Amino acid sequence: MTDLTYAWAGELASVLDPLDAAWGPATGPRQSAVVALVSQSATPDLVLTLRAAGLAFHGGQVSLPGGGREAGDGSPWATARRETGEEIGLAGNRVTPLGKLRTREVQASDNRVVSMVGVWPGEDDLYPRDLAEVAAVGRWPVAGLADPACRVTVRHPGGGLAPAFDLGDWFMWGFTAWVVDNLLTAGGWARQWDEDRIVEIPARFLGIRRLYTGGRSRVR
Repeated sequence: MTDLTYAWAGELASVLDPLDAAWGPATGPRQSAVVALVSQSATPDLVLTLRAAGLAFHGGQVSLPGGGREAGDGSPWATARRETGEEIGLAGNRVTPLGKLRTREVQASDNRVVSMVGVWPGEDDLYPRDLAEVAAVGRWPVAGLADPACRVTVRHPGGGLAPAFDLGDWFMWGFTAWVVDNLLTAGGWARQWDEDRIVEIPARFLGIRRLYTGGRSRVR
């Protein structure tokens, strides 16, 4: 592993689960992997992407670099490295893995997603390599994401309440917000916020939702 310049990176790595050495059997839900890319800095930031509006799943939503398992991907980390290069132009050798958060199933796209955390130097120019997949790339200061002023609770379309982030022009909710919320806690960056401040999800960030029945999908 590359030297971790800042103490927070080593402390974060110590509380994360180790990476999976290989993908498990390709049965059940689709297998995907994402990576929370945190810059090695005294004031770290997190890379977020805005998915293209026309995508079949989660179109127009804020996300993390990553995607589905493909043939030849030996492990979730291999999938995340490949997808990061394809989506935002960051070479895999520029990222040092720290570990992973809990794997979670995303019903809306029938995915079992491995969420990993990695650090990178923060010096590379990041850009959407394919505008049909990624509409924009942004970097948000971790301290800004932890700011109680941007923390809100939303009514999830599938039912129940869930944490979200109002980032001004971008609105992050759902699985990505879950990952970021857990990352802030794991990194010791989380601050108290008003969980009773409930807002509606802006329409343009709802995306296209699909329901799965017997291996087939329909749009809702």
